[in-house]
Amino acid sequence: MKKHNFYAGPSILSQYTIRNTADAILDFANTGLSILEVSHRSKEFQAVIDEASALVKELLEIPEGYSVLWLGGGASMQFCMLPMNLLVKKASYLDTGTWAHNAIKEARLFGDVDVVASSEEAGYTFIPKGFEVSADSDYFHYTSNNTIYGTEIRHDPDVPCRLVADMSSDIFSRPIDVAKYDAIYAGAQKNLAPAGVTLVIIKEDALGKVDRPLPTMLDYRTHVKKGSMFNTPPVLPIYSALQTLRFYKDLGGIKELERRDLEKAHMLYDAIDDSKMFVGTVTDPADRSIMNVTFVMKPEYKELEPKFVEFATQRGIIGIKGHRSVGGFRASLYNALPLESVKVLVEAMNDFQHTH
Repeated sequence: MKKHNFYAGPSILSQYTIRNTADAILDFANTGLSILEVSHRSKEFQAVIDEASALVKELLEIPEGYSVLWLGGGASMQFCMLPMNLLVKKASYLDTGTWAHNAIKEARLFGDVDVVASSEEAGYTFIPKGFEVSADSDYFHYTSNNTIYGTEIRHDPDVPCRLVADMSSDIFSRPIDVAKYDAIYAGAQKNLAPAGVTLVIIKEDALGKVDRPLPTMLDYRTHVKKGSMFNTPPVLPIYSALQTLRFYKDLGGIKELERRDLEKAHMLYDAIDDSKMFVGTVTDPADRSIMNVTFVMKPEYKELEPKFVEFATQRGIIGIKGHRSVGGFRASLYNALPLESVKVLVEAMNDFQHTH
């Protein structure tokens, strides 16, 4: 039976990425060695990281003056590494979910943090609007997509200071005006590669402004200077990321990826909105994520939720159970998920509703 992978992360990868990575595990670049055992100092792997960085710049149209870094520690490491490097006196943060909340907690270790708005009291079911960001902030930080709660900011905010964003779960799903940002970071395990590497796009002239001592490994300048090779980088995930980036370019780039993602999301949201049994947890269409669609059963059908998960599993639909803090269902529609899988899910929802 064909499987339809809706896991929120680690999540679906393209078959192109999986096949090419599997081949490299057996024989990397005709070296007779596995990518798992090759030296990161070899010319063959240097070519991998160089091409991967170049493709990130090409796909996202990154201007001059930015470095692409491949780091360890996950996006959660960036919660502290970023303010350690960029927060001089005060930073502004938008609280839209668990990961934004965690980023705020870490930033407070390094300076004043102004939480400009929060939707916590409403269970993070909407994106706050109408807030003000102080012009004297060193930066404004936001989490573009909230995987647990199904909300997303699909534009580059206009604020009177520099931008910083955690784009872990929606990077490469829309065009980005990178020139507005001092930093963009993203854990790989949603739209890029297996877990184990974090993509960081950093504006070089934003560095060196803080007067606190920085540990060598947590200083962005270390990794800019050494081309992400100060220590052994996560070789396998970077190789997989290269395959994904090649796949994205072959598909037609970011605009084509966005078109496909919007088509998938509209199909599923239309099915939810038209349903007599299911209801979305994010009611404002402007706030709905196209990466993570969260929904529940209406109160009169609530006891049927476990049965629907079982029903869907029998049709090869995997990973739709909602996060434990929200419940219900979550369908993650990352770039590698084909439209066919969304059609199968919608059909399952309709059939289950018909029989109950």
